[in-house]
Amino acid sequence: MHTQLAADRDEFSHLLEATRQHAAEVLDGVEERDVIPAAPTPPAVPLPSPGVGLREALREFAARWEPSLSTGTGPRYLGFVTGGATPAALAGDWLTAAWDQNSNSSLDGAGQQLERETVGWLRDLLGLSDVHEGTFVSGSTMSNTVGLAIAREWLGERLGVSPAEDGAAALGRVRILSGSAHSSVPKGLSMLGLGRRALIQVPTLPGREAVDPRALEAALEEANREADGRPCVVVANAGTVNTADFDDLPAIAALRDRYDFWLHVDAAFGAFAALSPGLTHLVDGLDLADSLCVDLHKWLNVPYDSAVQFTRRQDLQARVFQNAAAYLGPLHDTPDLVHLTPENSHRLRALATWFTLRAYGPDGYREIVERCVACARLLGDAIDGIPGLRLLAPVRLNVVCFTLADDPTPERLAALTDQIAGEVFLTPTVYDGVPALRAAFSNWRTTESDTRRVIAALKGARLQWPYTSPHPSPHRPSPV
Repeated sequence: MHTQLAADRDEFSHLLEATRQHAAEVLDGVEERDVIPAAPTPPAVPLPSPGVGLREALREFAARWEPSLSTGTGPRYLGFVTGGATPAALAGDWLTAAWDQNSNSSLDGAGQQLERETVGWLRDLLGLSDVHEGTFVSGSTMSNTVGLAIAREWLGERLGVSPAEDGAAALGRVRILSGSAHSSVPKGLSMLGLGRRALIQVPTLPGREAVDPRALEAALEEANREADGRPCVVVANAGTVNTADFDDLPAIAALRDRYDFWLHVDAAFGAFAALSPGLTHLVDGLDLADSLCVDLHKWLNVPYDSAVQFTRRQDLQARVFQNAAAYLGPLHDTPDLVHLTPENSHRLRALATWFTLRAYGPDGYREIVERCVACARLLGDAIDGIPGLRLLAPVRLNVVCFTLADDPTPERLAALTDQIAGEVFLTPTVYDGVPALRAAFSNWRTTESDTRRVIAALKGARLQWPYTSPHPSPHRPSPV
């Protein structure tokens, strides 16, 4: 054995304790650390030789890389829709690596049985019936893509072909209808061979991101006429990315009585509205979906990367993703996980979710959801009273979408976020043609006190134009 590897093996428990202690120090200071630090990202260097061992690697990482890392796990990281990692989820994630299971086959089946139990807990948590079967995937992009892959096979079933066997071209032109589809939907359509142009945008309700049910019915009627009755796919939203708006799922599902379509619902973070009695009306009809996307590294606050996809037709899912290899065994009525997603290697990412659900239960997550929503409403109310800022949409759930009252250009908004980067991270967007900023509350640590710090930072910002940041942030993302 290599001498450095052997040395680390012999000192393993001490090295793990040093790593634990370091991680604890990082997390203990996360509330007061700059959300987006001013330190520049270090340049890449060639891999040095020889190796230095774990202790020295930890020291080098802390000195060289940690100063430029954002506090994505902290309470004022409000960009994208990013949760953190609850204490129990973090412990579960550490144990996931310690056990290092590839939970893809019943030949070594405890890991995938743990995943099935966890999926059942999530199904109950979100108020879904047991007609929905689920599998863990890496995030909402993969969850949406798997759902659309099942929908593609359903279209083939209706037409007497199998895209999984014959290719997507066997379907002819496919129509995917949606009001405000997330960017992962056209990405998934590209990967599935259906093409981004298959996505047809349907008009939304005035001043909303929710699809207009009448416009959707008209689009279904047109698609039915143009395609001689061939079925299509509808992608509905339970929580849009800009304003957390919700489609009327019961009204959309009712259209299936007259039109033949597969209903996929993107509920990446909006599904968690089901946990609060005051919010559950937003997800009425969620169980009516044929396939469903739920992202767990958002509001469930488990580490990246983790999501789950649900469907009523796991038989079609296995038809798409089945993996024929002698060492895997046959395809059973209850398919092994290797037959259900694009991944053959299936990390036991369910363990972090199992830990956090068992630790905090429905009541704990109800409190997180309701606290985040209260914080979002507090910020939304405050923005209405801050000179120079303008709220662009009502705060329906946990997302606050706002802009500058005058001349809201991307450059001026970037200048604003540069000024407040130490206190809060917000992501840019465009809403109804207007450049804007978006604050998404989904971290288990975020409190009213954090929200008031964000409000104070916005009130204290002085936007001078032209504005040159003293430390332009290398982390600033492109608009989405």
